[in-house]
Amino acid sequence: MTDSSALDPEDRKIVTLARSARARNGVPEGAAVRDETGRTYVAGTVDLPSLRLSALRTAVAMAVASGAKSLEAAAVVSGAGEVSSEDRAAVRDLGGVATPVLLAGPDGTVHLTTPAG
Repeated sequence: MTDSSALDPEDRKIVTLARSARARNGVPEGAAVRDETGRTYVAGTVDLPSLRLSALRTAVAMAVASGAKSLEAAAVVSGAGEVSSEDRAAVRDLGGVATPVLLAGPDGTVHLTTPAG
């Protein structure tokens, strides 16, 4: 477990944004990613009959659609105990193998930081 106050301020910001997206939209997960310019992209789980995307894959897609060339970091707020391999692959595709992925619980406490690769 990581003391969220010990996080880099920019990482703390994306955790807060992810947590807000989850709460605001009433979805199982919220996510945020930060691109190479410092811009952030925030999303919640998409669960439509014809389209299902995790919050993290949605945030990565939003970054790509907005012209991001790389990612500096990603954060997911979820009740899950791990970040799926598919989610880490999406981050890795845009950010590279060393891009950190933070997993926080619904209260915003970071439980795990893992590289995308």
